[in-house]
Amino acid sequence: MSKVKTPWLNNYGDVPPHLEYSSGTMYEAVEKIVRERGDGIAYDFMGKKTSYRLFAADVERCARALGALGIKKGDSVMICMPNCPQAVVMFYAVNVVGAVSNMVHPLSSENEIEFYIKESKSVAAITLDQFYYKFAAIRQNVNLPNLIIASIKDALALPVKVGYMLTEGKKIKKIPKDAPVILWNSFLRLGDKYAREFRVKRKAGDPAVILYSGGTTGTTKGILLSNLNFNALGAQIIATNPMFRAGDSMLAVMPIFHGFGLGVCIHSMLVNGGRCILVPRFTAQSYARLIKKSRCNFIAGVPTLYEALIRQPMMEGVDLSCLKGVFSGGDSLSVELKKKFDKFLAEHNCSVQIREGYGTTECVTASCLTPIHMAKEGSIGQPFPDTYYKIVKVGTLEEQPYGEEGEICISGPTVMLGYLNNPQETADTLKVHPDGLTWVHTGDLGIMDDEGFVYFRQRIKRMIITSGYNVYPSQLENILDAHELVHMSCVIGVPDEYKIQKVKAFVVLKNGLGPSDRYRDILLEYCKKNIAKYAMPYEIEFRESLPTTLVGKVAYRKLEEQELNKPRA
Repeated sequence: MSKVKTPWLNNYGDVPPHLEYSSGTMYEAVEKIVRERGDGIAYDFMGKKTSYRLFAADVERCARALGALGIKKGDSVMICMPNCPQAVVMFYAVNVVGAVSNMVHPLSSENEIEFYIKESKSVAAITLDQFYYKFAAIRQNVNLPNLIIASIKDALALPVKVGYMLTEGKKIKKIPKDAPVILWNSFLRLGDKYAREFRVKRKAGDPAVILYSGGTTGTTKGILLSNLNFNALGAQIIATNPMFRAGDSMLAVMPIFHGFGLGVCIHSMLVNGGRCILVPRFTAQSYARLIKKSRCNFIAGVPTLYEALIRQPMMEGVDLSCLKGVFSGGDSLSVELKKKFDKFLAEHNCSVQIREGYGTTECVTASCLTPIHMAKEGSIGQPFPDTYYKIVKVGTLEEQPYGEEGEICISGPTVMLGYLNNPQETADTLKVHPDGLTWVHTGDLGIMDDEGFVYFRQRIKRMIITSGYNVYPSQLENILDAHELVHMSCVIGVPDEYKIQKVKAFVVLKNGLGPSDRYRDILLEYCKKNIAKYAMPYEIEFRESLPTTLVGKVAYRKLEEQELNKPRA
């Protein structure tokens, strides 16, 4: 195995290569902070602040209620919620009773929700009142004894609650009085009457959370993660950000049902005394307003979020000197966008630059991050402490030399337990190498240099093969995004009878520019000067916007599907 150099030298001192991890559960790690700083703020929600002590009391009450429902060790409980207090409380309460949190996007379709319930064998679910009818539509198809319904209004301070009920609350369709559900407050009262033991002793390595892959292979898979996976991440995030201090705040816009949002923005904060600013729903405009108002210390997001922030008129003149850390993950951050956003930060009195990370849900989320003290153009940084990266020849366990391209493999304390109900996929992804370690084969192409910096190329399956040549869309997108006319781009492969695939580019022009043949000719001429002939786009299609996934990544698969379904002449 390559000896990866991860010194993490920076202005705040050395980060140790090895860390100590909690031997208990996720919530036991949070309880330590409750004992140390009970009066500190655990989270803000739409202006309402909740202390660690009150948060812990809410978790205990919720855990008692789960006990009253008969939820037991190893059961699965679906949490189909945005970032709101009830979702966070339920997540840790499920952990207290020894059950597994099944995290699902509330905007999932009815069929998807049905699949997630069946796949996880969830015996209970919690969702918001506005999503009740999705569950009602599929209830007869699943075995779901308990459906708990929460409402945003129940978590609001009185003045905000009044405003909410006069606006957003009015739009929510009422739930029938005889609906087979338990309303949140009634559910909590069940716990008040429950006198039996509800805490279940669990270990660090026991299953705790199910997250779902984004379906990059075409099939959504449940990823089973342990207490240790999350607690290790919490230690690694703080170790690689030694400027963090208890009480620092993070704007938690990345969703709780995603590894980035749950692992970095919520759990890593709560196990280190941080303050989560929970954001249930946001637009680029509301995000800008929140940064301006909250004066938060850390923000994390996908590249499309930062690209939108640059264009927000509301950010003009805003002082961002409060920011200690700005992180990008979930999708590739182009070199050009990094340059633009770093310039944007500097112009707004911010002393830090955006730091790109990389990870997979199979390791909760990030496992590699750009160090504070140095960045290399195009790099996703260095592995976290106790985490090893290696590059292997695709389809083998054979390690590539430094600088040679291959599949990125990861080993460390955040590696998943496996895929839910899918031993074959697990065996194909988790492999024991000759070094005796278990490695996640990510399905991503990359290289590593001799200083341990990793460079992501792209998904192996996304690679375009045209006339026998390998073409990497992310490289072409970097070239297109660098042009002064281009706001953002996406490149796909289109089936071709002779070339196997041909290259097509979708381009969003900068604000104020409309599609024209002149702009297309300028871009094609620019491509000829910067792109090899075999990789040249045969067509550039202008779009007002590009489709995105539920977590904000550019949904290149949707563009591929649209292209395949086009009527042919």
